[in-house]
Amino acid sequence: MDRILDPVAALGRLVIGLLRGTGAIALFAAEAISHLVRPPFYGRLFLKAFIEIAWFSLPVVALTAVFTGMVLALQSYTGFARFNAEGAVANVVVLSITRELGPVLAGLMVAGRIGAAFAAEIGTMRVTDQIDALSTLSTNPMKYLVAPRLLAGTLALPLLVIVADTLGVMGGWLIGTQQLGFGSGAYLKATFDFLQVADVVSGLIKAAVFGFIITLMGCWSGYRSGGGAQGVGRATTSAVVASSILILAVDYVLTAVLFSR
Repeated sequence: MDRILDPVAALGRLVIGLLRGTGAIALFAAEAISHLVRPPFYGRLFLKAFIEIAWFSLPVVALTAVFTGMVLALQSYTGFARFNAEGAVANVVVLSITRELGPVLAGLMVAGRIGAAFAAEIGTMRVTDQIDALSTLSTNPMKYLVAPRLLAGTLALPLLVIVADTLGVMGGWLIGTQQLGFGSGAYLKATFDFLQVADVVSGLIKAAVFGFIITLMGCWSGYRSGGGAQGVGRATTSAVVASSILILAVDYVLTAVLFSR
């Protein structure tokens, strides 16, 4: 009988642990959001985090977007050539980049860079008692460390996605005109004729949500870390892994909500 109940008990503990963790993260996020609408607001820290996310993440996001657009154009042309539908390459590239690949790939790149950085920074402050020192100085750690980063991530990632969309489409245009034999004017005309405002807006909505998730998980992992250097390492890893998984899961949910008819 115990052999039968042990797996059930283990499953129950797993579910309870997941629910407990989800609730704790939700309360953490709610507290951080509440500090955004209550003074004081640390504008200098917000600007520092915004520059860290938007400016210093630009190279990796730009390179990812360009090569993704180039590969997408090549693969689309190869597939459509089987059905004599090569003219749809520009349509597929712009639709795929603006709706999905731009926000998701930018989010994953930023998660690997910013999520890890925030977790390591805040985690180091936690294990060296700097967060406790902030409380001793009558400075709320949530308001000082977490709230500015959440706002910065939510606002910065959509800007990165705009750049990623533009460069991704340009990467497809470059391959289409230089390697696949498309005329430049015809390719751009097909792109702009097929592109709709709703496609771009949906990608920006996803980007804002992804930016919130990345900064939330980075701050949460660092804030809850402990156990010295090893604890900071675990926090950094968990921040990147959790952010990446949540980005992919939430992407499906948002796609289902935004494009269900």
